[in-house]
Amino acid sequence: MGETRGIGRWAAVSSVALLTLLAVSAVYWPRPEPFANTTGEVLPATGVMVQVWLSTADRRLRLAQQPDVMAEERGADTGTADVVIDLAHTYQTMTGFGAALTDSSAWLIRNKMSALQRAALLHEMFGPPPGLDFNMLRITIGASDFSLQHYTLDDMPAGQTDPGLQHFNVAVAQRNVIPVLQDILAIHPGLRIIASPWSAPAWMKTSANLISGSLLEQYEPNYAAYLVHFLDAFKGYGIPIFALTLQNEPAFEPLTYPGMELTADARARIIGQYLGPALAARKPKTLILGWDHNWDAPNQPLSVLADPTANRYVAGIAWHCYAGDPSAQTTVHRAYPGKDAYLTECSGGDWPSAKNGELLLFARNILMMSIKNWARGAVYWNLVLDEDHGPHAGGCDQCKGVVTVDAQTGEISRNDEYYAFAHFSRFVLPGAVRVKSGNTQTGVHQVAFQNPDHGSVVLVAVNGNAKATRLSVEQGDVRFQYDLPANSVATFEWPPGAPDAPAPAASVAR
Repeated sequence: MGETRGIGRWAAVSSVALLTLLAVSAVYWPRPEPFANTTGEVLPATGVMVQVWLSTADRRLRLAQQPDVMAEERGADTGTADVVIDLAHTYQTMTGFGAALTDSSAWLIRNKMSALQRAALLHEMFGPPPGLDFNMLRITIGASDFSLQHYTLDDMPAGQTDPGLQHFNVAVAQRNVIPVLQDILAIHPGLRIIASPWSAPAWMKTSANLISGSLLEQYEPNYAAYLVHFLDAFKGYGIPIFALTLQNEPAFEPLTYPGMELTADARARIIGQYLGPALAARKPKTLILGWDHNWDAPNQPLSVLADPTANRYVAGIAWHCYAGDPSAQTTVHRAYPGKDAYLTECSGGDWPSAKNGELLLFARNILMMSIKNWARGAVYWNLVLDEDHGPHAGGCDQCKGVVTVDAQTGEISRNDEYYAFAHFSRFVLPGAVRVKSGNTQTGVHQVAFQNPDHGSVVLVAVNGNAKATRLSVEQGDVRFQYDLPANSVATFEWPPGAPDAPAPAASVAR
């Protein structure tokens, strides 16, 4: 973060002529322009400086730091602010933000970028500010649609089975995914990795194929063992797995890439009888996240959580953004407040609805709303794709990465999603808590945090109005105003003001 710079002391001088010259020069010394949001009577300043970063939907500004705002002294005549932040009323603690290192992303990073380009990209994505400071990553167990080939970690010739997993191997991952993960862990050792399978090996499925079908009940214990083998293999390469999901999008059977249906009853059995007990005593601990699918079917994770045996092993629910509403996360949270929520997949793309860009969509509708509905972290889909939205083997042919890499030159371009995530990931530190922040300004959405150890206050605000909108903010004895440009995202950060009232009994922090 930038620091407030003081004015150095001048050494004593004896020359009257020099003093006179300085005094005259001061008359003509350039003065900073007043803040754009200062009009009318100027209230006394508190000495608290608010730092501001702005992005606009027209891409004129992209996470551009603006002049600091001097907070005003709050007085009885200042009225009620649009946004009132109460640090004493807390919600969930934040784990972090990130994206998915798919096979395609890893292949591009390893094969289409020079060593210097690769190092620069990974430091920008996972290094501290001015990097994005991503600290979460999702990987696939076997192939997804963003792979160069369809495979699992225990493929067998047609008609053959391998119940003992004697042929289990991570050979495909060794080519690109594992080396890139090791590079990222060298930059960010605290990286939290979530792993998800798209399909069980074909010999475990009703379809005898990686595409479509469901898991045969007789192979449920073998499938749990398959996932444990994956954890052990990656641990052997120095890659710890923070969380595991049982199946990516278990209510969907894709027709062009690996996938399978896995019913709620089957998921409850596998977690409760096999996977949960197998992971219970492992160190470091790997969490089990349920569901890993869209907001439109909260009854699905609720059904698994209603099973008391499975419930004891499920740490939280993973959500995708492609259908439904993020309020589904709150529906599940209210029923099971001890379970965490994570947004584990959401992709932007070059589809017609994105013709005017996706900055506001991701900052407001995806990130902000998932967080306001209890998400502790948010993970975008592909970290990197090329200019042709690939490479991919089936599935989405218009998806975008956080960045796009030119497959010919290795140069990158940063997409709207990059800046939407940056407004959160660069400022909201792991362990920050979401805090109460009411809002009365029409067309403006916001969410507030306090960083760990009573650290800085962070407010992210989105102005969806077609004109500039003045926003007034109050936290403790800190108050400031700012003119948000039309269709913009702003992040504000400042040292906390005087403590607010004691937390109400209903306050919940996780």
